[in-house]
Amino acid sequence: MLISNAYAQAAGGDPTNGLMGLLPLVLMFVVLWFLMIRPQMKRAKEHKALVEALTRGDEVVTGGGIAGRVTEVGDSFVQVEIAPNTVIAVQKQAVATVLPKGTLKSL
Repeated sequence: MLISNAYAQAAGGDPTNGLMGLLPLVLMFVVLWFLMIRPQMKRAKEHKALVEALTRGDEVVTGGGIAGRVTEVGDSFVQVEIAPNTVIAVQKQAVATVLPKGTLKSL
C-alpha cells in the first residue's frame, strides 16, 4: 500500500511537562522586567519629579542641548533665558537636567 497506518499515541502524559514548557517564557519575562522595564519606569518617575520641581532661577539643559536659566514657569511651558535679553519658550518635558546653581556664569 502507498499510505502507512497511523496509530494514536497514549493520551496519558506527564502533567509537569506543560509547566516545564512555560518555565523559559516566565524566566525571560522576569529578566526583561528587571533589566529593561523597571529601570525605565524609575527614570520616568525621576524625570517627572524633576519637571514638577522646576522653579524660577533654575539652570537647565534641554533635550536639544540648549542651556539657560528659567525665568518663568507655566503649566506646560517654561521660559528659558539663553542669553541676555533672549528668552525662549520650552515645553517642560523637554528639560533634560537641572544644573547646579552657578554653572552658567555668562547669563
